[in-house]
Amino acid sequence: MAGTKTDIDALSRKIMKDAEKGIFSPVYLLMGTEPYYPDLVCDTIVRTALADHERDFNQDIWYGMDVDASTVSAQAHSYPVMAERRLLVVRDAQQMRDLEQLSRYCEDPMDTTVLVLLLHGTSADKRKNLYKQVSKHGIVLQSDALRDYQMDSWVSSFYRERGLAIDPEAVTLLVEAVGTSMKTIAAETDKMLKNLPEGVNRITAEDVEKNVGISRKYNIFELTKALSFRDSAKALKIASHIGAEPGFVLLIATAALYTHFNRILKYEAFLMKHPAANVGERAKVLGVSPFFMGEYDTAIQNYPVRKCLQVMGLLEEYDFKGKGGMTGEAGQGELLIELIIKILN
Repeated sequence: MAGTKTDIDALSRKIMKDAEKGIFSPVYLLMGTEPYYPDLVCDTIVRTALADHERDFNQDIWYGMDVDASTVSAQAHSYPVMAERRLLVVRDAQQMRDLEQLSRYCEDPMDTTVLVLLLHGTSADKRKNLYKQVSKHGIVLQSDALRDYQMDSWVSSFYRERGLAIDPEAVTLLVEAVGTSMKTIAAETDKMLKNLPEGVNRITAEDVEKNVGISRKYNIFELTKALSFRDSAKALKIASHIGAEPGFVLLIATAALYTHFNRILKYEAFLMKHPAANVGERAKVLGVSPFFMGEYDTAIQNYPVRKCLQVMGLLEEYDFKGKGGMTGEAGQGELLIELIIKILN
C-alpha cells in the first residue's frame, strides 16, 4: 500500500503502531522528498524489531553507497540466530547502483526477515519492478513535501495529535521562523515543549516567540502585517528596530515583502475571476490559514492593483540598492526605513 498526501500521517502511525505490537512487513520502501515520516517510521522499526541482546547476530544497517544488492539479498535469505527475525536496513538506498535488482528478492521475501529500504530526497520509479513488488508483498510509504498552503493545516494536526491546540497566529509564526520542513518543525516543537510549564495544552504566538528564538515584535511577519493595515507608526517602528539589528541585510526584507505583495496581487487577480469564492478557497490560493484572510481583505483595499504594482516596483529598486547599487551614504537599515516610507506614501 502506498501513502498519499491525505493519508501519509495515518499510514505512518499504523505502521508504527503495528511495529510496537511486533507486527512487521517483510519489506518496507520508505521514500519521498520530505524525510520526516520515512525517518520516523524507520527509527521505530529499528527500535522495535529486535531486543537489544538479539542485535549482534540479527541486525545489519548499511548505507547505499557501501552495499550492493547481492549482499543485501544474501543476508535477507539467511535465518535469524536465536531470535524471531532478522532486521536489515539500507539508509540512503537511492545511492545503491543496483538497487533495482532487489526486486528479485522482493518477489518472494523471507517471512523471518524485515528489510527496510530508506530513500532520502527521492522516490523509486513506480514503473519499475522494485516498486511493484514491494507494493505487492510489503509496504510502500511515500512522503512528499507539502505545498505552502498545506503547512498550516499540517502543523495544527501535528499539535492536535499530541493533545495540544495551537493558535493560528502561532502556526504562521512558527512556519515563518523555521520554514516548511516537517522534521525541523517537529524538532523545534520538541524543544519548545521542554521549556513550557507542565500541563500546558495550548500554544500561543508568545510561546513560539520565546522558545523558537524569534521576536514577533521586531520581525518581518509583523512588518508585513502593519503594512497590510497601513499602520504607519507601527510599520516604521518595526522597520527601525529590524534595520538596527546586527547583521541586518536588506535583501532578506525585500524578498519577504515581495512575497507578501505578490500574494496581495494574486488575491486581487483571483477575486476578479472568482468573486464568490469562500474563505477556504481564498486562503488556499494564497497558501495561508483562513484565520489571516481578514488581513488580506484589508490589504487589497489599501493596495489596489496599480498601487500594488508600484510597491513591487519599489521592492525591485531597493533590492538593487541592497546589493550595492546607487545607495550613496545610506546603510542597509536606513534603506529599509526609506523603502517603508515610500510604500506607505
